[in-house]
Amino acid sequence: HANGASFFFICIFLHIGRGLYYGSYLYKETWNTGVILLLTLMATAFVGYVLPWGQMSFWGATVITNLFSAIPYIGQTLVEWAWGGFSVDNPTLTRFFALHFLLPFAIAGITTIHLMFLHESGSNNPLGISSNSDKIPFHPYYSLKDILGLAFMLTPLLTLALF
Repeated sequence: HANGASFFFICIFLHIGRGLYYGSYLYKETWNTGVILLLTLMATAFVGYVLPWGQMSFWGATVITNLFSAIPYIGQTLVEWAWGGFSVDNPTLTRFFALHFLLPFAIAGITTIHLMFLHESGSNNPLGISSNSDKIPFHPYYSLKDILGLAFMLTPLLTLALF
């Protein structure tokens, strides 16, 4: 599960790098939903990191949730709400497990919104110019390309998981 998350974040960081290189940040709605998506993915990964409940997980949860206490007026209340008490304990683990289950549904919704904005503005290219005249059909060209990319990413993951 952790290795799959690492491979997924590799793909996400490559996608962000590509977006920076191509100037995709100029499409504000698409870029902003992508940033929200990244933050939600990071939150999901963090609460998943806490779930094994070892020393590293415990202190990771303590340190990161204590960062909320830097928010003026409501910080300490947010920390106590996240902990479910006055320290990191079993209620914290229960809340993080629930969040780790529920956040992927939010990610699916945000991804849908992200794709809707992408289809509205159109995909970007290295030249940064409109290329309406030389478009090719999505299927079968991009379908096959996506299947090949999936195979290239799934092969090392399955090799790592099964052997």
